[in-house]
Amino acid sequence: MTDIKDISDRKAQLTQRRLELVARMSFVDQELSSHGSPDWEDNAIEHEEDESLEALGMSAQTELRMIDAAVARLDAGEYGFCTKCGARISEARLDLLPATPFCKSCAR
Repeated sequence: MTDIKDISDRKAQLTQRRLELVARMSFVDQELSSHGSPDWEDNAIEHEEDESLEALGMSAQTELRMIDAAVARLDAGEYGFCTKCGARISEARLDLLPATPFCKSCAR
């Protein structure tokens, strides 16, 4: 990407998504810490909910790492290029997956 406006727009988009993920992780942490019913049946239901919440938290952590890496590539002037083959990543792909480090071919 060479246009300064495009770079600032991408960085703003990634930053906004990062804030959303941090809020999600905070919610997950609060929910997980609030569980612990002494009732066996309630505890079993909470355990199932905990597994779903933990999966959401893990997904958010993975996406946060991808966003942080994308912002680092932006700062280094390497954003928009595949980290595997060096080819330019299409704008359409970046619109869909702004944190992607791979072009369409290398992502397969």
